[in-house]
Amino acid sequence: MKKHNGMRPQDVVILLKKTTKDGKNLLNKDIATSLKISPSEVSEALERCRIAKLVDRNKQKVNIMALEEFLIYGLKYVFPVQPDSIVRGIPTAFSATPIKEQISQGAEKYVWAYNKGTERGQGIEPLYKSVPEIVNDDAELYELLVIVDTLRIGKIREIEIAKSELKKHFQEYGRE
Repeated sequence: MKKHNGMRPQDVVILLKKTTKDGKNLLNKDIATSLKISPSEVSEALERCRIAKLVDRNKQKVNIMALEEFLIYGLKYVFPVQPDSIVRGIPTAFSATPIKEQISQGAEKYVWAYNKGTERGQGIEPLYKSVPEIVNDDAELYELLVIVDTLRIGKIREIEIAKSELKKHFQEYGRE
């Protein structure tokens, strides 16, 4: 039996992709291509997720309730984030849709550093290095990553909004 050596950030990105409308039925090689991750990394990630009971034994269906619980209560401890200097990049956390429309925007703005980005703000590290490149092609995944970053860095009010948005998205995926 294979041993679980802990979650990796790409595991979360892969699981989020599998909960999108486009990602539900993708083959591992297609997930790899869309996320700019190697096929072997996708396979290894899904095996870690199977051991953690975040996907079914066939590694096809995401265990939404377990993933939701992990994202809401564990993610900020497993993959903490520290704001960095002001950089140009792509807005994230409560500086981007769907969270920013629900709060009054203060002076704080968070971005993933990216030279093709259009906004300036405090840089925060994305869950996986390819995230800034891939979100332009996948609006639904972008919103999920924004929600997840809000759970990682937000204060109580922002986190409550992020929880609500996450539950809405996962409701569409279907609870088991």
